[in-house]
Amino acid sequence: MASAGVPSADALAGHPLAAVVFDLDGVLVDSEPFWRQAEIEVFAEVGVVLTEADARQTMGLRIDDAVRHWFERRPWSGPGPGEVERAVTARVAELVGASGEPMPGAVGALRRCGDLGLPVAVCSGSYAVVIEAALDRLGVAGLVDVWHSAEWEPLGKPHPGAYLTTAAKLGVDPTACLAVEDSFNGAIAAKAARMRVVVVPEPTTASSPRWGFCDARIASLDELDADLLRHLGAP
Repeated sequence: MASAGVPSADALAGHPLAAVVFDLDGVLVDSEPFWRQAEIEVFAEVGVVLTEADARQTMGLRIDDAVRHWFERRPWSGPGPGEVERAVTARVAELVGASGEPMPGAVGALRRCGDLGLPVAVCSGSYAVVIEAALDRLGVAGLVDVWHSAEWEPLGKPHPGAYLTTAAKLGVDPTACLAVEDSFNGAIAAKAARMRVVVVPEPTTASSPRWGFCDARIASLDELDADLLRHLGAP
């Protein structure tokens, strides 16, 4: 992979860039801490003690997959996984709606895509109630052409289904889409859908070699500027 902000040669092959698909949590809205908070709170209610490090293990997974992960390893009695899943989701939507903040450069990046004539989508593992709360809280619904939740897919990320459906909603071939992700599972999903991928990883994982399959790595969405978008195939 090229250094931060510099695309690999593979990114320039194939179709010209025709749309940009943003992940939500940790990319557009600073909600990853809310997910960890909600998981720690709700799991504690069923007798499962999770640490911050535990909660980070399932970053990028759909919430039902995250709940299943812990149920298989630390089974509990009482409320079933589905009930826990709904409780965590409701708590995150509440936290995002009350105090969610945009990630650095997020609103500007959405606007720059629009200025270049690139349709914008959101493809998230979060359920619809969280996506709606975030777009409303950030005031960016008017900058997003379509959005899609992995809630409506048989499988969540890292399966590419949610990204393929998002491209279909946009009416754009997946190979003409750029995905913007922050998690390993999300980046795998987008690449499996044959999209170009820009990753905005957490600082603690930014130097990891595992991002090598991505087309560019940036420190914040401030770096997703017109020059980088054009390098990645934008008109």
